Amino acid sequence: MWPDRRYLDLVGIAAPIIQAPMAGANGAELAIAVSRAGGLGSLPCGMLSLAAARSELERVRQQTPGPLNANFFCHTMPEPDAAAESRWQQRLSPYYAEFGLAPGAATGASRAPFDAAMCALMVELSPRVVSFHYGLPEAALLARLKAAGIVIQALATTVAEARWLEAHGADAIIAQGLEAGGHRGMFLTDDLSAQVGTLALVPQVVDAVTVPVIASGAIADARGIVAALALGASAVQIGTAYLLCHEAKISEPFRAALRAAGDQSTVLTNVFSGRAARSICNRLIRELGPLSSLAPPFPLAAAGTQPLRLAAEARGSADFSPLLAGQAAALACEMSATALTRKLANEARALLARLADSGRNQPPGPAPRAAG
Repeated sequence: MWPDRRYLDLVGIAAPIIQAPMAGANGAELAIAVSRAGGLGSLPCGMLSLAAARSELERVRQQTPGPLNANFFCHTMPEPDAAAESRWQQRLSPYYAEFGLAPGAATGASRAPFDAAMCALMVELSPRVVSFHYGLPEAALLARLKAAGIVIQALATTVAEARWLEAHGADAIIAQGLEAGGHRGMFLTDDLSAQVGTLALVPQVVDAVTVPVIASGAIADARGIVAALALGASAVQIGTAYLLCHEAKISEPFRAALRAAGDQSTVLTNVFSGRAARSICNRLIRELGPLSSLAPPFPLAAAGTQPLRLAAEARGSADFSPLLAGQAAALACEMSATALTRKLANEARALLARLADSGRNQPPGPAPRAAG
């Protein structure tokens, strides 16, 4: 029934739907719920310690036999720059004063790149898929994962990145369009103008590589799924549509912003982490960005903004929160992730069937005119 089963057969899922790994917004509960409905649940592990990653993966394994995607970052940590940090703190200081926070209160969740210790844990626990943001890890680590029979997938924002990923060992490639929520996965360039929309990117990537392609970027309902499959994708990766699900871990102010998403715009901003990410626009973005030259490089900027987020959310405000969401945020549904995954799959199958019937019932067109 699905037009291209390569990814389904590679990973062992019933529906071509991957729940996007969303650091800080989802944990084991969301991944389990999606897996139970026949999709691929994902765990964002880039902000987890070894112990936390083990705990989350084991929880999924205990509650569902379905495959799992464990996701990691592959960025290079920047060198500390005291002067740049000082300038960033100085720019944030009026907000610290507004909330009565001490300047030394800066802190942030760790975003560590994939390393040998985490690789050993993945080989031990063997999730069906390990995926990467910002390229791929060093060849020796990748070889260990592949030797353990783990499927490797990674995110590309350009055709050049897709070709690079295939050449360096990716078994499947996620084509991330400009519309996607969250951080850009770009790694061969930091030029935001190089990224194009999903509709333009997916068919070009499909033509450029031989491995299955996963479409990502503002896909939130059956229409988006069917469109992506028509472009040649083997599956879709969906993130924002799951954020209002019961199992998502976002704050109530974030949920309120999503409910009002139809009246709000999303922008690319670096003020929360130091790297461009698509977010619903809020006060911090309007006043500091959306793109600030003062923001330290990823992931260092988060150390300054995290205390403001926590303080504002305690007052019921999302003014300082990274409201990471794609351009189809208004299509998010409030239901369980299991129900949403089944709804998406069932409606996509029905739409494919209707389109097939329409094609079969279409009367033949006029004969071509003779030349001359």
